[in-house]
Amino acid sequence: MQPSDFSPNSAVDLGARKAALEREAKQRAEESAGRANPYAVNVDEANFQAEVLERSMSAPVVLAVLAGWSEQSKQVESALDRLSSASGGNWFLAKLDSEASPQLVQALRVPTTPMIIVAVQGQVMPGPAGPATEEQLRDWLGQVFSALAEQGMLPPGHPGTVEGEPSAEAGQGQQAEQPEVNPVDAEAQAALERGDLAAAEAAYAKAVEASPDDVEAKLKLAQVRLVGRLQDVDANAARKAAADDPQDVAAQCTVADIDMYGGKFEDAFDRLIATVKRTSDDDRDKARTHLLTLFELLPPGDPRVGAARRKLTSALF
Repeated sequence: MQPSDFSPNSAVDLGARKAALEREAKQRAEESAGRANPYAVNVDEANFQAEVLERSMSAPVVLAVLAGWSEQSKQVESALDRLSSASGGNWFLAKLDSEASPQLVQALRVPTTPMIIVAVQGQVMPGPAGPATEEQLRDWLGQVFSALAEQGMLPPGHPGTVEGEPSAEAGQGQQAEQPEVNPVDAEAQAALERGDLAAAEAAYAKAVEASPDDVEAKLKLAQVRLVGRLQDVDANAARKAAADDPQDVAAQCTVADIDMYGGKFEDAFDRLIATVKRTSDDDRDKARTHLLTLFELLPPGDPRVGAARRKLTSALF
């Protein structure tokens, strides 16, 4: 299997990508609360090679293939997080959202979720699938690491065990990162975990209202709102509607949202700038206003936003 075969721009169901965005929001909230696992990372087609295959050349990587809607996946993820946190960096945990990366899941030949895969020396080895307790996972990983140690497949100095003493560097990092729990992130995280996008949006909207200069809250609010707009969208139908009627501002805005969600920022901006050029009055203003909304999805000073603003100015005057 060659990770380079996987493209981050592959067509992905929007409902599935919603789960991935929610997972990212949850991770950011955990980082803000100081509860993040220092040895875990979320992976997809874009970073699979670097975070799984290349990283496995220096330490084993346990790849957990999960489904956001599955209670079994949540239990396995929590158990692996606890084991990984206690490993001291003996091994790393990579989390793959099966809904957000179906092509990668297919290439890995994953029959069901949750499933565990171990990567070592650039090779992937399938493990158990289905529900598992923390004790079962610890025992299985212990057997795997012991066997790998006997075969000389672990890096020099690796104890061949699941748990270990955290390194001094990791310990210092954890001690340094003890920020107070951000109540907004905690509230939004709880809402996302129960699938309540409206409540998460309300939490960030309130934070922005209280502190208009809070860049992080603005970014998160824009992201949650984008997900909300795309919840019930059929991507193929939306693109067809936009292609059939270039004057349909709502259709153009929806496709721009889809492109933003897929990371095609310039495509989204250019689409709405072109819409501004060929429309007038209320339609033109709707396209312009939506474009300004999309700018909020990128950090201040992003050069792509700067370039799009200049194009917008030229289109307006």
